[in-house]
Amino acid sequence: MKIYVFSSQENWICDRFTREWNQFNSGITINNPYEADIIWLLSGWEWRTIPLSLLENKTVVTTIHHIDPIKVDQNFVNNFNSRDQITDFYHVPCERTQTQIEKYTKKPIFNQQFWANQLMWFPIKNKDSLKSGLKLPLDKTLLGSFQRDTEGHDLKSPKLSKGPDIFCDIVERFHSENPDIEVILSGWRRQYVMKRLNDAGIKYHYFEWASFDVLNKLYNCLDLYVVSSRFEGGPQSIVECALTKTPIISTDVGFAANILAPESLYESHKNTGKPNVEVAHKNIQEYIIPRGFGKFVDFFKTL
Repeated sequence: MKIYVFSSQENWICDRFTREWNQFNSGITINNPYEADIIWLLSGWEWRTIPLSLLENKTVVTTIHHIDPIKVDQNFVNNFNSRDQITDFYHVPCERTQTQIEKYTKKPIFNQQFWANQLMWFPIKNKDSLKSGLKLPLDKTLLGSFQRDTEGHDLKSPKLSKGPDIFCDIVERFHSENPDIEVILSGWRRQYVMKRLNDAGIKYHYFEWASFDVLNKLYNCLDLYVVSSRFEGGPQSIVECALTKTPIISTDVGFAANILAPESLYESHKNTGKPNVEVAHKNIQEYIIPRGFGKFVDFFKTL
């Protein structure tokens, strides 16, 4: 069994997954796709860049992270059908995505959450020292969001699948109850949230393109991380909060219910739960490296 992993090479989560897979599974992973038995399209959309001749006599596994129903149109269906013709098996990270793609394909689907890298995400005890080093206030309540929220075509419109409008509603309500709240932002395309926070007079600190080391420190500085997405395959911030023991509340998207305690989930900004870091930290242990690779390896062995 020889696997070659294609990823987007867009400085996205799939690029990190690819590096981690290659590092910890070198015995079954190769660098030359033409010598592979299995081609894993981990990003799901880079298939158009691959010569069809490369796929001859190979098993193709395509990962679909999630489908945004808001953006489903005939062009989406046509693209899915074209990719389906070169796909032998699908991988999805959660049951919701499996239900979504079952509407478009009859190919077999492997449902398995990605592994969790506890070597990258971990708790740090000295919070005040972290905050001082990052020039963050010691006497404020810090709420965090580290995912993009704005559509790339105009850098103004909210990326509704990520729920930035819901996030801002939550922050504004919390801030009205506690004026000492400030927001920590990271990631790129944060224009929508920053405008909303500016308009509401809520102070924020923006760490654009923060390194993984800085992100781990930022998680450890937070009093609360908020996932407000409407549609997700993950999100990975749930994994990262679970590993760092960061208090988190989340919409019930992706695999959130597999990791978070019920009281850490909310249906809308009007029904906010209370985070339970111990339950999340316990549940994530099933997925840590190298244990988290096991079901993937077992799946590939069956192909």
